[in-house]
Amino acid sequence: MHYVYILQSAEHPDQFYTGLTNDLDRRLAEHNRGHSQHTAKFAPWTLCSCHGFTTRERAVRFESYLKSGSGRAFAAKRLR
Repeated sequence: MHYVYILQSAEHPDQFYTGLTNDLDRRLAEHNRGHSQHTAKFAPWTLCSCHGFTTRERAVRFESYLKSGSGRAFAAKRLR
């Protein structure tokens, strides 16, 4: 299973991060330990939304959409 997830910073609630993984628990722990330079300064993170896909291709397409302008608007209105 492949997961597209949205994280929200606990200390900076206006900061969100969208990512893709096949091991959600491991990836969230990595974000919270500062292993990603893009998310380290806003840790700790909480899981805001998670969506599972059976194929990586579909997950990648959905992640790309969520990172687009219209996808960010959709996520703000429907997924957070």
